[in-house]
Amino acid sequence: MVTEIVFETHSWSEDNDLGLATGWLPGRLSARGRALAAELGERRRGDGITAVFTSDLRRATETADIAFGTTGVPILHDWRLRECDYGRFNGMPAAQLHQDKLVYLDEPYPGGESWRQAVARVGGFLDDLPSRWSGQRVLVIGHVATAWALDERINGVRLDDQIGSPFAWREGWEYRLLV
Repeated sequence: MVTEIVFETHSWSEDNDLGLATGWLPGRLSARGRALAAELGERRRGDGITAVFTSDLRRATETADIAFGTTGVPILHDWRLRECDYGRFNGMPAAQLHQDKLVYLDEPYPGGESWRQAVARVGGFLDDLPSRWSGQRVLVIGHVATAWALDERINGVRLDDQIGSPFAWREGWEYRLLV
């Protein structure tokens, strides 16, 4: 049986405007982000989505609420869909933080987690998803760690190969999770 997953990143945040790596800080959508979240809802409402799963961080929950809050589609928050925890580096300039990403592939950020730990955390969510949502089409709203976990687990793209490339935003990714 297959679970169809549509992945979208959270909408543009105030921290994105400032060039900050929010990490596990809640963040908040900017005016641009709220408009993009509304566009996400318009784009996906007729797409057969049976449930929306979102990171529990504010910027992601805001995205889900704006896009699907009035539709009756259940919105389920899951902490395992959070971004990598940069620990003491949460909120630092993104350019500075990401110049050392490879260092933190397996070594946790001070007071945080490694990229591999973050991807494994999202993997736990993916392991649980088919138990209730097999044969359905769901939307997942998350972060870079979520995207990397999906690509590694479903498409077989090793995290080691993803971490060195810049993350390129787009309007959704489609995955088929086989059980």
